[in-house]
Amino acid sequence: MSDNLISIHNLSRPQTPIIQAKYCASFLCRLRGLSFRRSLPLNYGLLLVQKQDSRVDSSIHMLFMWMDLAVVWINGNQTVVDVQHARAWRPAYWSKSPARYVLEMSTHHLFDFAIGDRLSFEQQAGN
Repeated sequence: MSDNLISIHNLSRPQTPIIQAKYCASFLCRLRGLSFRRSLPLNYGLLLVQKQDSRVDSSIHMLFMWMDLAVVWINGNQTVVDVQHARAWRPAYWSKSPARYVLEMSTHHLFDFAIGDRLSFEQQAGN
């Protein structure tokens, strides 16, 4: 997968909405993240992708953010390892356990994910 849209399904909570996320694997994409955005569509997010599970590499900053985010850290086995409410303009957040993926989305989804939830990622048709 490259910097395309993917669907993220919470297999542990099938009643939760599917999140459409930009698959963000390049350094520049991860660096910019959602900085300078003032809003997000309700079921849209950004999936920041690292090469391996790490607490340091999966840390995020909230500088230049105009909105709070629900942030979900996911390990290489596609299991949620942490969920946090990240507040705008805070210097840094990192997960309790090593993660390979960081899903950033609207705070509306803060309670749609919990530690231990199993997720699946599916590339959308046409990407």
